[in-house]
Amino acid sequence: MKNNPIHDYLISLPEAELDYPFGDDVHVYKVEGKIYAIYFKNKESETINLKCDPVLAEQLRTVFDEVKPGYHMNKKHWNTLDLTGTLPRNEIFRQIDHSYDLIVKKLPKGVKQRLRIVHERLAWL
Repeated sequence: MKNNPIHDYLISLPEAELDYPFGDDVHVYKVEGKIYAIYFKNKESETINLKCDPVLAEQLRTVFDEVKPGYHMNKKHWNTLDLTGTLPRNEIFRQIDHSYDLIVKKLPKGVKQRLRIVHERLAWL
């Protein structure tokens, strides 16, 4: 995954961890043991599953052709982004942030405080 801006961004988030519970080709990104992104790339496709607020998930699916209900996930709370299309990189990063923030919001107060210290952009939590 060298020189991959998506990976670099995912792993740069506070306390981000990379795991491979589904095999070497499925990259699972977690914070405090909770999944916020699943990245997969092979010869035919490149996708990322991201957690999403259900209302926003539906809106994103109508706005972007590359955003579909989560593949092998709860389709109400997860989207799959096709990264081989024309989805703007800043939109991908925005959706990554949203997914990460949804996970962090549900963490215990002490953990959220520690993450805030590590990364100022989460200060509003």
